[in-house]
Amino acid sequence: MNNNGANVGIVIVSHSPLIARGTADMVRQMVGDSVPLAWCGGNAEGGLGTNARDILRAITTAWSEAGVAVFVDLGGAETNSEMAIEMLEPARARRVLICNAPIVEGAVMAAAEASGGAALVRVVATAEELSP
Repeated sequence: MNNNGANVGIVIVSHSPLIARGTADMVRQMVGDSVPLAWCGGNAEGGLGTNARDILRAITTAWSEAGVAVFVDLGGAETNSEMAIEMLEPARARRVLICNAPIVEGAVMAAAEASGGAALVRVVATAEELSP
């Protein structure tokens, strides 16, 4: 359990804004408002892509003193998420982890774990148990 009363936040990053939003909708329907949640996806022109600035905004939106778990769909999303984390002040950056898990299933399982007050490392471990 985390010891500050806050639940871990969840960020969903997809190259497709529809996938990111749909995954966030599933998470919200599963856990309600008990978990801070944000998503981002797509490029400025409305096509497929991700960028570090949008991811940074999503991390800020979902920020929790308990930390933030970031779910990504493809390599570019992971690279841009790493860049976004590097833009955070070091004290916050240490409390943001990228999950190596399927984006939809991982985010839903992580959010369920987070809604029960689990610590960031437990939330991430639960999601990563789904990885092949």
